[in-house]
Amino acid sequence: MQFDKKNLSDTELLKFYKALLLPRMIEEKMLVLLRQGKISKWFSGIGQEAISVGVTQALQQDEWIMPLHRNLGVFTGRNMPLSKLFMQWQGNKDGYSKGRERSFHFGSKQHHICGMISHLGPQLAIADGVALAHKLKNEDKVSLAFSGDGGTSEGDFHEALNTAAVWDLPVIFVIENNGYGLSTPVNEQYRCFSLVDKAKGYGMEGIRIDGNNLLEVYDTIKGVRDYCISNQKPYLIECMTFRMRGHEEASGVKYVPPELFDLWAKKDPVKNFEQFLIDENILAAETIETIKNETRLHIENELEIAYNAKPMVVDTEEELKDVYASSMVSRESSVKQYTYGVSSHDSRLTTHDKRFVDGIKEGLYQSMQKHSNLILMGQDIAEYGGAFKITEGFVHEFGKERVRNTPLCESAIVGAALGLSLEGYKSMMEMQFADFVTVGFNQIINNLAKIHYRWGQNADVVIRMPTGGGVGAGPFHSQSNEAWFVHTPGLKVVYPSTPMDAKGLLIAAINDPNPVLYFEHKALYRSVSGNVPEEYYEVEIGKARTVQHGDDITIITYGAGVHWAMDYAGKHPGISIEILDLRTLLPLDYDAIEEAVAATGKVLILHEDSLTGGIGGEIAAWVAENCFQYLDAPVMRCASLDTPIPFNLELEKNFMAYSRLGECVDKLLNY
Repeated sequence: MQFDKKNLSDTELLKFYKALLLPRMIEEKMLVLLRQGKISKWFSGIGQEAISVGVTQALQQDEWIMPLHRNLGVFTGRNMPLSKLFMQWQGNKDGYSKGRERSFHFGSKQHHICGMISHLGPQLAIADGVALAHKLKNEDKVSLAFSGDGGTSEGDFHEALNTAAVWDLPVIFVIENNGYGLSTPVNEQYRCFSLVDKAKGYGMEGIRIDGNNLLEVYDTIKGVRDYCISNQKPYLIECMTFRMRGHEEASGVKYVPPELFDLWAKKDPVKNFEQFLIDENILAAETIETIKNETRLHIENELEIAYNAKPMVVDTEEELKDVYASSMVSRESSVKQYTYGVSSHDSRLTTHDKRFVDGIKEGLYQSMQKHSNLILMGQDIAEYGGAFKITEGFVHEFGKERVRNTPLCESAIVGAALGLSLEGYKSMMEMQFADFVTVGFNQIINNLAKIHYRWGQNADVVIRMPTGGGVGAGPFHSQSNEAWFVHTPGLKVVYPSTPMDAKGLLIAAINDPNPVLYFEHKALYRSVSGNVPEEYYEVEIGKARTVQHGDDITIITYGAGVHWAMDYAGKHPGISIEILDLRTLLPLDYDAIEEAVAATGKVLILHEDSLTGGIGGEIAAWVAENCFQYLDAPVMRCASLDTPIPFNLELEKNFMAYSRLGECVDKLLNY
């Protein structure tokens, strides 16, 4: 192995050696603790340390890194206290995730590290978002994300690299090619000669280097960083390396030919760099031993601190509280906030009659005026104005930097939105149709929703979801999929039914520091009108609205269901119907639900979603458990058929819940 120190001083080389040695010696200690049962799992990076250390030494301390589970050198290179790291690995509350996450599945904003999730690939797009933030701020910075050779087979790898290339983002993608994805060798993972060959397909530059040569890694990253900043372009680096232990200790290494261990043992990054320093008369054998003893003592001292940490005391209230970031942190005192009931008239407001679609557009427009750090992203939303023309004209007002057309990369754009949030931006992503959210599902469910609970980082992201049927668009442009997300702690889900709520809830969602899914029913866009205040205001998330009072039955609903219920009530004046518009599905307004149940004692839950697994089942269960004393009949549900939504208009009418609303009301009344 040839080392080229170039203009590095002896002092810098010694610093590099200590940075390289520390993760190796920590790992050796962790393997002992694993055998002793003092930690539960360990993903070893022995043999790969030069990559993490070289990367971290080459970047600025305030540049974000998205590491994986074999990048201990990133964490130690950012000078994270070892005692706190040890507490993290022991699952202690004083670790970085309060005992909620395992080994390297955590991050720290203070250290500009964004922790991985087990799915690996989603980290890459977060780096896109961070790089976009640097670009928007005109900062001379890069972001960097790691991938293994196995991770390059994921769709997230393609989406992240494609987006970075199309948007000219200063992001470095580092592939640690250690020959195996768990037990799967690279010849069963890809067919190109080298993974760096993929770079040209994305229109970016790339290079393949010796990942075990610390100075080669450092020099490459340093040069590539300068390139990315000066050219505002991404770059792909493939680091050839080998892990000397199993994927994790329990999996073993029987699938690896023994001769590979002999071959790569000769390429050991620590031993070779150590020998280089001896050959250059920078270190002597006795000095090396002194450094190792000092490092060993440091590790033991920090371990002792971790061992003396207080045992876990479970606090359920804290567990629930930490799922969400405090909404009051980002809310400005100047924002009007209204929670209106039966009457939407308020003398404090100047209102105009507007369509549902106009309420959405106005809420988004005023939010763009209010928040200079709000970025809009979505397919065709710039010059074209979006599939439903909600952002028409925005690009001329706010510019293409803030109103961004995206490639067809839903997963990458959700990830980029999270990356923007790391750097203090707000973002709104438009799913062209709510149906398409399935290809961004992982990022929403496992990154956006869980990140605050995991390590205290909020995801300041709104995803607009044009949803619902009644427009003859068939099974992939008409689904009602809100229940998928209501089941996910960490998300907020809102679903307005009126133009006033459409504006106010969108403003509230954008002001909220948590990830919010904003469902907007396509059939309401231009069919429903109502008074909308011209002021900038919020409708409080988590508060339902009583549409009308009644004595005979209660209909609890949301979205288009509100209009179905109102239409039915108008055609049946002899039935006194209490109608509750939920407006927010997560969190539900249980106080309002209880009041609505108590008003009549007979409850019908109405929604467009299919019956099985719809939110109606959850509400019915809650009512049965908590409001049984009010009930004069079983809680009933009126929902759409348990089939995909069909294209033919007659079939679609039959599918829809409203086709059975009268039958359900009669059944409830006659109980």
